[in-house]
Amino acid sequence: MIFEEEIICGCIKGDKKAQKALYDKYSAKMLGVCLRYFKNIDEAEDALQEGFIRVFNNIDKFRNEGSFDGWLRRIIVNTALNYYRSNLKHYYSIDYDEIEEVVEDAKLSFDSLNVEFLLNLIQSLPEGYRLIFNLYEIEGYSHKEIGIMLGISINTSKSQLMKAKKYLQHKLITKVK
Repeated sequence: MIFEEEIICGCIKGDKKAQKALYDKYSAKMLGVCLRYFKNIDEAEDALQEGFIRVFNNIDKFRNEGSFDGWLRRIIVNTALNYYRSNLKHYYSIDYDEIEEVVEDAKLSFDSLNVEFLLNLIQSLPEGYRLIFNLYEIEGYSHKEIGIMLGISINTSKSQLMKAKKYLQHKLITKVK
């Protein structure tokens, strides 16, 4: 088993075996990250490939300040966002007014939910909602950071997150019934 430091050093030197070892070690986990940003696996895989190309081209910039996993994840998330932006013309959006607002006080049975269902639920979010939800709730970015990354106001980020949560709540309530 090759240690992470050896893999990184090998990748810096352009060693194909080290690059394969790095990809094999992290690709499944990073594909999971990409899947949260796209509706289908093809787009997620494309973003993942672009992300690893960036990683290999910039691995010499990793300074061991924090975990390699965190550094890699940040590149993959940023690549997914760039991929999304560059393909934005191919997406359609759903206006929030088109989403039926349901406010119900219901107990949700989370036992019936599984990872695949939750991933599909996140993927079903309209594009803008999904980006904000992932960046804020899962990646941990602040609304200010999201605003800078996406070129939107802090209030837009907050509003999109609130709408995403309402959308998810509606879908969960519908699932439980």
